Amino acid sequence: MRKILIIEDEINIAELERDYLEVNGFESEIATNGEEGFKLAMTNSYNLILLDLMLPTIDGFELCKKLRRTLDIPILMVTARKEDIDKIRGLGLGADDYIVKPFNPNELVARVKAHISRYERLINRGEHKQSDITVSNLLIQGESRRVFVNGEERICTAKEFDILYFLATNPNIVFSKEHLFERIWGYDSIGDTTTVTVHIRKIREKIEEEPSNPQLIETIWGVGYRFKK
Repeated sequence: MRKILIIEDEINIAELERDYLEVNGFESEIATNGEEGFKLAMTNSYNLILLDLMLPTIDGFELCKKLRRTLDIPILMVTARKEDIDKIRGLGLGADDYIVKPFNPNELVARVKAHISRYERLINRGEHKQSDITVSNLLIQGESRRVFVNGEERICTAKEFDILYFLATNPNIVFSKEHLFERIWGYDSIGDTTTVTVHIRKIREKIEEEPSNPQLIETIWGVGYRFKK
């Protein structure tokens, strides 16, 4: 049974999330503060983390940053904040998606299922062999899902790697933000353009010598992005 970690200090919301997830076949565990959530995440095996932003002891932003240092599983932020800057910040720290309170519990379950399904397909190495890609000083290892620049490893989140690998395996083709979102996330969601933009920026910071003047992932204004090879 797939297991979800819910990190949420409002116990009524946490229990609502747990109830809907368990009805849909997921096992769920609740942490009511950031410190407790971090300890559980580091000592147990989960398939996805639901992470509230406004948490005691360690807030959601800082906790997401700490989790991403070692965990590659999907992180779905649940927040009452509607400001774009908070969404951008969360995505920039490694969250895979966000949902704004108040939310439809069925939508939450649908997103959880979609993220877990996509993540499991991507890490299923028996499905087909993914080749390595070398461009200039960049090495992308398809099977191990690792990225190196000048021999130094650059740690990418699951979605960052997926975007980079997809673009690199389809060089010199321009893909719109909408196409990338549909390809990588696999379902419609608000804020899709923001999500893709933030992930592209984070990828550039890790692989480009000058992120403000990218040579590998080009922006084609008004159209989308292209991996130059």
